[in-house]
Amino acid sequence: MKVGLADQETIIIFNRADDKAYVFTYEPTWKRRMEELGCKCVTDNGDGGKEYEIDKKRIPLPRAKRRVSEAQRAAMTQRLQKARKAKKST
Repeated sequence: MKVGLADQETIIIFNRADDKAYVFTYEPTWKRRMEELGCKCVTDNGDGGKEYEIDKKRIPLPRAKRRVSEAQRAAMTQRLQKARKAKKST
């Protein structure tokens, strides 16, 4: 059965009781990365979707976007320029 692009989801499932999380995906990049990490493929639906088991600790929580003031941005720019200059001289 052909699965449409809108139905090719990536779903991460975990609960408080278990130490494991489950990632179901159709995305080739996610599948490749899960296999590189050594995650065990639990289910293959035959249509391109696979479910992997991963340690729940390896799934990071989303973080708020870092807000930088103009003064901080200028200071970071100066530090980067100084570091690049020092690297070129070595």
